[in-house]
Amino acid sequence: MVRSTLRWWRQLVLALSCLLLVIACNNSSPTSTKSASSSSGGSSNPTVTTLKVATDPTFAPFEFQVGNQKQTQGFDIDLINGIGKAAGLQIQLQSMRFDGIIPALQSGNVDAAISGMTITKKRLDVVSFSRPYIKAGLAIAVQDSNNSVTSLADLKDKKIAVQIGTTGAAEAKKVPGAQIITFDTSDLPMRELGNGNVDAVVTDAPATLHAIKTGSLKGIKIVGKLLTQEYYGIAVPKNSANLEAINKGLDTLIQNGTYDKIYQRWFNTKPSPLPTSASAVAA
Repeated sequence: MVRSTLRWWRQLVLALSCLLLVIACNNSSPTSTKSASSSSGGSSNPTVTTLKVATDPTFAPFEFQVGNQKQTQGFDIDLINGIGKAAGLQIQLQSMRFDGIIPALQSGNVDAAISGMTITKKRLDVVSFSRPYIKAGLAIAVQDSNNSVTSLADLKDKKIAVQIGTTGAAEAKKVPGAQIITFDTSDLPMRELGNGNVDAVVTDAPATLHAIKTGSLKGIKIVGKLLTQEYYGIAVPKNSANLEAINKGLDTLIQNGTYDKIYQRWFNTKPSPLPTSASAVAA
């Protein structure tokens, strides 16, 4: 009786040991997850099927809202939707302030951003960019009656309005003695200029020229030469695996003529030739 009992305990212990071994082996099996902002960078496939894209819809004709439903339209919007179609991605727009876009990319809250964002060396340190998708540059806007300002040097000791977080804000800071007044959106500096509360606005030329041409900005003119030559790019988290799909989609639109049609729709002219590398144009 004692021997049979000992034999039974030995068998039970052996069975439990085998069971624990099986459980341990199963738990050690590797698992895989997908992230919208994967840092692998080596995959040719996007890590998502729906691309969450940030934009600040206050920058016509690139992105702006219309109607009671505040539908977002513009050159950038047509372009990113075209890229999504070419790359097999659903585009989900998320509106936010311009100065919040890069932090949103860094935290992984969005997968990409298209918002008239200039490719700069400083930004390339924290995010990655697609190939350039449009040529732009900074300009000085003043009231029609102002004939004393024709260059950045003429703004010494004057009031300059800018949108926070932009290259225009960085350029304005170079003016000696200037009082820089910052605003959250691109339309507010122009409003201040129209009301005579500031002497000038340093901003992106294409958007300002479009607003003057369409009549949404009245009593304002662009003076002097362009202050800079810049290129806009689509921003993604640093080394995102989605970047290659975005670039391929953009390449497809450029090659099949869709890009030219979108550009013609919004600017009524032919686009300038575009470089193929973000790093080559970083200001």
